[in-house]
Amino acid sequence: MNNLTRIDIKYLHGVGPKRAEILEKELGIRSYYDLLYYFPFRYVDRSTIYNIGDIVASSDMPYLQIRGRIISYSTHGEGMRKRLTAAFSDGTGIAELVWFNNIRRVVEMYPPGVEFVVFGKPTIFNNRLSFAHPEMEKAGPATQAKGFEGVYNVTEKMRNRYFVSRNICQLVDTLLANIRTITETLPPDIIATHHLMGLHEALVNIHRPASLDALNRAKFRLKFEELFFLQLNILRYTRMRNAKITGFRFTTVGEKFNDFYFNHLPFPLTDAQKRVIKEIRQGMNTGTQMNRLLQGDVGSGKTLVAFMIMLIACGNGFQSCIMAPTEILATQHYETISAMAEKIGVSVRLLTGSTRKAARDEIHSMLLDGSLDILIGTHAVIEDNVRFANLGLVVIDEQHRFGVAQRAKLWKKNTTPPHVLVMTATPIPRTLAMTVYGDLDVSVIDQLPPGRTPVTTLLRYDNHREAVNRFIGEQMKLGRQVYIVYPLIHESEKSDLKNLEEGYEYICDTFRSRKVCFVHGKMKPAEKEFQMKLFVSGEAQIMVATTVIEVGVNVPNASVMVIENAERFGLAQLHQLRGRVGRGADKSYCILMSQPKISKETRQRLELMTETSDGFLIAEADMKWRGPGDLEGTQQSGIAFDLKISNLATDGQIIQLARDTASALLEKDPELALPENSRLNRHLHFLFDKTVNWSLIS
Repeated sequence: MNNLTRIDIKYLHGVGPKRAEILEKELGIRSYYDLLYYFPFRYVDRSTIYNIGDIVASSDMPYLQIRGRIISYSTHGEGMRKRLTAAFSDGTGIAELVWFNNIRRVVEMYPPGVEFVVFGKPTIFNNRLSFAHPEMEKAGPATQAKGFEGVYNVTEKMRNRYFVSRNICQLVDTLLANIRTITETLPPDIIATHHLMGLHEALVNIHRPASLDALNRAKFRLKFEELFFLQLNILRYTRMRNAKITGFRFTTVGEKFNDFYFNHLPFPLTDAQKRVIKEIRQGMNTGTQMNRLLQGDVGSGKTLVAFMIMLIACGNGFQSCIMAPTEILATQHYETISAMAEKIGVSVRLLTGSTRKAARDEIHSMLLDGSLDILIGTHAVIEDNVRFANLGLVVIDEQHRFGVAQRAKLWKKNTTPPHVLVMTATPIPRTLAMTVYGDLDVSVIDQLPPGRTPVTTLLRYDNHREAVNRFIGEQMKLGRQVYIVYPLIHESEKSDLKNLEEGYEYICDTFRSRKVCFVHGKMKPAEKEFQMKLFVSGEAQIMVATTVIEVGVNVPNASVMVIENAERFGLAQLHQLRGRVGRGADKSYCILMSQPKISKETRQRLELMTETSDGFLIAEADMKWRGPGDLEGTQQSGIAFDLKISNLATDGQIIQLARDTASALLEKDPELALPENSRLNRHLHFLFDKTVNWSLIS
């Protein structure tokens, strides 16, 4: 493998410097290895050539190939709408071939009278079979002999230069012909145990399948290998961290914890909260640094769990810090936690960008002399001048909102790294958590406290607007408050901002007797805070907002949320938004507003929201529909590693098998030092030595 990475792709016959530049710029293919691991995204059966006269027209025809000659060319339209049409015949009928770009070059490349094989997805246009921008090659003796063929993703720029999937096929054929053997990367016992296809055979069959069975076996082998090395790397780093990095040992729960638990608990803990507290307590008493992810739906009681864990730190003589992504959320944590802490004599302070200098100086002094037990704040807590006497526990709420380097600053606040508890209200599918957060222990609060009423979710279309407005009015007459959310997904989308502003004007005009506040991400922080406080205090009855309210607004009196253009949101994000209502005792509603004309898949997604409030079920569905890189609230900028063939949404069983296999291997050989594992060790270094290890800081 190492040798293949060293050979520049420009030296492959058929590439050269110009094509090499395109391959690198458009597809990231720089070497023989890169091309070998650039897999097809689907396959077509090219063993059959159809007669035009035998093709039965339908609304969704499959890709197919025909063989014949161009009879004539004609052009239609003017300027940007100009297109070239060729009449193509095989003697049984006539099909149209259509091009919209580089018309002059098409005529030169595909002259009339020459026999070509045409491949593409036909449609019906003017009652005639039509192929737009088809793949074409001169017919020859080998044309009939093809079977399954891979189809490769190419960019629009490549298509415009007539560098298409077929050309990638030809380059792969040339490469495979030049490689005699590919060195195996897995030990023989793993290959035998799991009945895996050999690596060389798998790579040949992933590009040029000998049969459907061979293709499936090749896919399984390559998916297993990719996920196995990923899990091996994660588990190895976790073991190394646990072996090398000592952590504070919290040996007792302490008087403060017991006093709060037995005398001041605001409501009984759920069984899930009790289980999670026990898991976290055990993790803080191992002598190694705890890195734990705490998952729990909105309203499941994560803040109470975090407070009780901070009391354990306090009982062992350590300070705690909780960092939240917004001032509103930090303030809410402070109000909730300080009210509980006051009853048992635990000192708590709030540090944000708005904290005045005198209060800051006092907080700094209390931190250094150890009289401050719990510091709650925004990113202000990671500033260099914020120093602790003995920081033992760091709690990070909605950790994906902070950059990794930002979070890293907190671990430097003590000579021994503090324990880390990462909290998220975004349900993360098990397969994603196992991989993206694979180096963290995971605890899940999978119960809601008694008394929480589920939010009723309704799907309504724009033609139901008047009925929805009447319902909003009725709820406000009962004293309730209302969120109305618009999809300003990207802050640069001017059209979305216009929709938001127009929506605000419409709501103000429709509900003239009500005070309406207005929040979006482009506003200055002070103005945003002011508008949010209008709603939190109850002075404003309606908040028109973007997804900035997804995290950090807790208004128990808000019982209605209307989400405009709900079809534009992911399911996980809709679920997060829905969690803003249903926080009080009143019956709550989430109304998903959509255009009437939406795809069948989009309708299914929105209907799922009306059928379940199970965040994990929704997150699994969202990952299957949108892919792991798009999951709002987990990895907003995509997963942190490059999966070439595996899919975290659909390959859960292979992920588990790969993880179990990697774990068993490390039990026997933690350092991968045995001779039989030397090839594993080499390939692991080859794959991961370039990446940054952030596992020490969650």
